[in-house]
Amino acid sequence: MKIFLHSILLAVAVCIASAMTAQLRLPAIIASGMVLQQNDSATLWGWAGPSEKVSILTGWNNQRYEATTDRNAHWSQKVKTPAAGGPYTITIETRGVPVVLQDVLIGEVWVCSGQSNMEWSYYNGEKDTREELSHAANDQIRFFQVPKTTAAYPQDDVKAQWQHCDSNTLKGFSAVGYFFGKKLNSDLQVPIGLINASWGGTPAEVWTPAPSIASDDALVAAAAKQEPRPWWPFQPGYAYNAMLAPLTSFQIAGAIWYQGEGNTGTNDTYAKLLTAMIDGWRSAWNKPFPFYLVQIAPFKYGNYNVGALLQEAETKVATHPRTGMVVITDLVDSVTNIHPSHKREVGNRLANMALGENYGKTDIQYKSPSIASAEAVKGKLVLSFNDAPGGLMIRGKSATGFYIADDSGNFMPADAKLDKGKIILSNKAIKEPKYVRYSFSNTETGNVFSVNGLPLAPFRTDTLKVDQSKLTD
Repeated sequence: MKIFLHSILLAVAVCIASAMTAQLRLPAIIASGMVLQQNDSATLWGWAGPSEKVSILTGWNNQRYEATTDRNAHWSQKVKTPAAGGPYTITIETRGVPVVLQDVLIGEVWVCSGQSNMEWSYYNGEKDTREELSHAANDQIRFFQVPKTTAAYPQDDVKAQWQHCDSNTLKGFSAVGYFFGKKLNSDLQVPIGLINASWGGTPAEVWTPAPSIASDDALVAAAAKQEPRPWWPFQPGYAYNAMLAPLTSFQIAGAIWYQGEGNTGTNDTYAKLLTAMIDGWRSAWNKPFPFYLVQIAPFKYGNYNVGALLQEAETKVATHPRTGMVVITDLVDSVTNIHPSHKREVGNRLANMALGENYGKTDIQYKSPSIASAEAVKGKLVLSFNDAPGGLMIRGKSATGFYIADDSGNFMPADAKLDKGKIILSNKAIKEPKYVRYSFSNTETGNVFSVNGLPLAPFRTDTLKVDQSKLTD
């Protein structure tokens, strides 16, 4: 009888404890195995009973914080994070019942977002990832894979979990994101947290907070041109609301972005759109974090020059404060494949940009050369360049991809000569050249590089109307 009574009392105690614990709920991203941003003020938050006291104990300094839930049963508390390290515990307690978060690391946290080229993984046949699997295990790299979902309004949580990087978790994770994080971890020797929120085919509108589009007539008109598809959302804000908005209280170091193919048809407003998206994200996170984008690769689209014009828009975006762009025109196996296979190098170039811009590394060249000026001199155009401190080089017998024109706007192939870091262009049929275009087409790859091996960014110096008619061949 005593044993029976003891069992009943124990069961009741367990039920009471479970009910008390159930009052405390944490978002998916605040969990065991997470990575918190180092040397910062990280926000912890969750839900419990209204007007309930919540106690937080951080294991790296044994400091206790106190919070109280509001009338909506929500609480939040900022905690100071130290320099990179761990693992630590965080104990969150309400009604005397603790929830202990284990294996918490302190390091650098980055968001990875975009469409299919960011999403691409081992399961898509990504060969660089396949080569990593035998030595992928690294508990200093953590993944938070956000599932594809949408919402008409911003949500407060996602269904996901932190995972250690290993041969199984890597298979479904962004290849670009992984190689970016791997290089940061190797070079900085700190834990890296990677949050992947990407969805193949999506236009940038779905990742942009809807109010950022609704307040601009040009963006509203462009968004209306996005056609419904069976495989991805098209409404402004729908992916942002469900996949990013729930995470905006979580402190991050920055974001990397690989997208644009889904907006080639509205390339004229893409620079304004992506800038609005970046500003919208920074406003939501309340932090002007760095944002690094990958310029889309050459591809044979169905309309002339739409890819070139989208690349041009991305170049404009890269002039936005704390924004940068990596060029990948050389990382293409075939211009008939919209998913270039060299994801390792894409991730490495993004990491080098972060290392140079964010982390003070001075021994790397991470910016592609770009046009600085084009001066007409005695029937020729003399080009000068930015970000080519050691000069330029040509891969091949002669430079390709240059076209020049006079006032007529009739562009013709240019003879190109490299001379002391400058490129001199001419064409016997053009006596007074005025404009130059380089690698300015859907499929042009070009063969001019900095001596450090980074490709010259596509460009044009004119603002003439560009043919965007449908291809006929």
